[in-house]
Amino acid sequence: MTVKSFIENRVLETKIFFVIFYAVGIAGLLLPFSFPLFVRLVPLALLLSFTGLAIFHPDKTEKKPLLIFLAVFIMGYVVEAIGVNTGLIFGEYKYGDSLGPKIYFTPVIIGLNWLFLVYTTASVFEKVKIHPLLKIIFASSLMLVYDLVLEQLAPVIDMWYWIDDIVPLKNYLAWFVIALIFHALLKVARIQIQNKLAALILICQFLFFLILYFFLR
Repeated sequence: MTVKSFIENRVLETKIFFVIFYAVGIAGLLLPFSFPLFVRLVPLALLLSFTGLAIFHPDKTEKKPLLIFLAVFIMGYVVEAIGVNTGLIFGEYKYGDSLGPKIYFTPVIIGLNWLFLVYTTASVFEKVKIHPLLKIIFASSLMLVYDLVLEQLAPVIDMWYWIDDIVPLKNYLAWFVIALIFHALLKVARIQIQNKLAALILICQFLFFLILYFFLR
């Protein structure tokens, strides 16, 4: 039995692991002596979460979904690179150092963050029996709610900073429109995402930011 198949057969244990993982992350960021270390571990947390999703992703050999996911990753990074270098898309902001290596002042991992959110929110609504257009709108709205919380905490953990510490309205509008485009792309390409870990990891990450917001702001 391979390591991957061993993990795939232990859904409950994996879910418990991620709950504990994010709980430890919260504790580490709330304690002053461990805060600097855990801030630097933010990219690793995203990578580990995405690895969990990848392991439980069905039909790993299908090329079309992988190409669409790659496209979302690249487009997410490009949009952020244009945004941070011009201020035209989201407003005036700059990235800190907690998200890891940058190209054109933009952390490479930010493309993975877009893919992570599109993937998990799409999975949440995949089994809901509603019109595909409503799935696109609801999934994009869920991403917007996520961003409303994340934006308040981002500067505290050195992710990014807004000029004058004010998040402009067009950031949220742009975030929602881009989310709509990515989710529409999934529907047009007929990509159906059903992942046993997606909802749990999305909830864990959202609560992670929400709890830290209340204690660190």
